[in-house]
Amino acid sequence: MRQLKKKYWMPVLVVLALVCSGALAAGYVGEPGADGSPGAGSSSDAASSSGASSLGAEQGSASAGSPSAGASAGADASAGADPGGGADASQPAVEPGTALEALEGLPVKGRAPKTGYDRKEQFGSGWKDPDRNGCDARNDVLQRDLAEAVLDGPCTVRSGVLADPYTGQRIDFVRGPSTSQAVQIDHVVALSDAWQKGAQTLTRERRVEFANDPLNLLAVDGPTNNRKGDGDAATWLPPSKSFRCDYVARQVSVKAAYGLWVTQPEKDAIARVLAQCPDQPALAPGAAIG
Repeated sequence: MRQLKKKYWMPVLVVLALVCSGALAAGYVGEPGADGSPGAGSSSDAASSSGASSLGAEQGSASAGSPSAGASAGADASAGADPGGGADASQPAVEPGTALEALEGLPVKGRAPKTGYDRKEQFGSGWKDPDRNGCDARNDVLQRDLAEAVLDGPCTVRSGVLADPYTGQRIDFVRGPSTSQAVQIDHVVALSDAWQKGAQTLTRERRVEFANDPLNLLAVDGPTNNRKGDGDAATWLPPSKSFRCDYVARQVSVKAAYGLWVTQPEKDAIARVLAQCPDQPALAPGAAIG
């Protein structure tokens, strides 16, 4: 009986062993390998993991390159900025016929030595009559610039009222030994300044013309004129700021007319004034105040 049972159990045990073996094999396929790599059945997970790794690599690359990206973005932003917002925007446009245009046409050089300068020798003594109207340049300018002028004869100005362009004050002019100097005739471009900036190359006749040219002459407050001395725009400007545009425009016009130059500090000072009045016209010979 026992032998019979053993005879039937053996096939049953074999079948059970086969079934168990298949089940174990099926469970092994999807497990990770010993090194942690996915099993053969995890292709979709592997693809997902691979994609994540690739994305991470790209993000890392982008992060590592972010300074370049930022620089590129900055460059693009700069390229797209309003061109009027740069440093050149502070420079006014140069219109034809303006003092700014005349200024741009002047040579820029250093100041030459004052060697050989003698006012009377180089520019003539006394006032001349450049327009040959019978009146000297001083009286011509007084008649031009003073209001209520009273004349002695056809030329000599005995009295008048000056609205001084340099100070903005009213000055009552009366000719006389102790009063005439209250109103002086200023060379807007000082003779010494002209000598050191190109007038040395002019003929004496041309320099005498320069010293008596109404374009370069203004009736002004005497003490203020004394304080100016032979200064250029880099060292002296009229106390009245409202007249500075007219003043530097006259200086530029005179220097352009006589082929004189400016120094770089002088040009910069004039440009700063004209930046406030870019349409200020250059002046023609004989131009009156303002």
